[in-house]
Amino acid sequence: MASGCKIGPSILNSDLASLGAECLRMLDSGADYLHLDVMDGTVSSLKAETVSLAHLCILCRKSTMASLNYNWLDEWLYHKGGISKESLLPLPALWQTLSLLRHFVPNITFGHPVVESLRKQLGQDPFFDMHMMVSRPEQWVKPMAVAGANQYTFHLEATENPGALIKDIRENGMKVGLAIKPGTTVEYLAPWANQIDMALVMTVEPGFGGQKFMEDMMPKVKEVFGSGVHWLRTQFPSLDIEVDGGVGPDTIHKCAEAGANMIVSGSAIMRSEDPRSVINLLRNVCSEAAQKRSLDR
Repeated sequence: MASGCKIGPSILNSDLASLGAECLRMLDSGADYLHLDVMDGTVSSLKAETVSLAHLCILCRKSTMASLNYNWLDEWLYHKGGISKESLLPLPALWQTLSLLRHFVPNITFGHPVVESLRKQLGQDPFFDMHMMVSRPEQWVKPMAVAGANQYTFHLEATENPGALIKDIRENGMKVGLAIKPGTTVEYLAPWANQIDMALVMTVEPGFGGQKFMEDMMPKVKEVFGSGVHWLRTQFPSLDIEVDGGVGPDTIHKCAEAGANMIVSGSAIMRSEDPRSVINLLRNVCSEAAQKRSLDR
């Protein structure tokens, strides 16, 4: 069976100036695990992109590497960025730079040094669920493992080779979580279900904390692997289903009834004057829904 109903506060919504103390406050309030959002930021304007590309082209203009056919890119830079064609020498490295400029979310949070510091302060017991909202999740597997992460949750949209990434995460001693954004259909997640520990269904677009819950994402939890939660639990009894985004006392019933057993909640817990009561409420609703499903079988 899945690992039971668990509540994980999202520390992105905490007082980041007192991050260690905030994590301890959540653990003391009964949190089952800590959900840590790692975001890599974005290049938000065309100007920033074209300047970076132009800089690379100027550096490479005397390169002896063979030029490839990137005429379309020359045209784009000339017409959209106002960069002189004469200054450009398209090279394979130019394509690599385009990849580097592609980031996953429009926000920056923290990386493995912060995770390492939290691990040292909090000890080995707390479970760290790393939600990697980054464009190159392969890059951070080993650093996060060394820093003390327990579960590495990456986005299906961010990698071209989920199988290799899953293997790498396991070889580095972490559990595997696979996430999908609201716009990704669940059919893309299904083939990897028997290779992962947890499926994360986002109920908001990733990138910022405190967003409003997207109720129309709830059918995804039931449809993740076909015809409902019963089929999901029968076929993948050890798989956890996590929901993240705008989850609190007003929306937990929909999440629990859909079959989620791992609940990420940020603002509703972190900003409450009584976080213990909120955590207990979320857990109780989730547990009651799980028990009802069990009886219905």
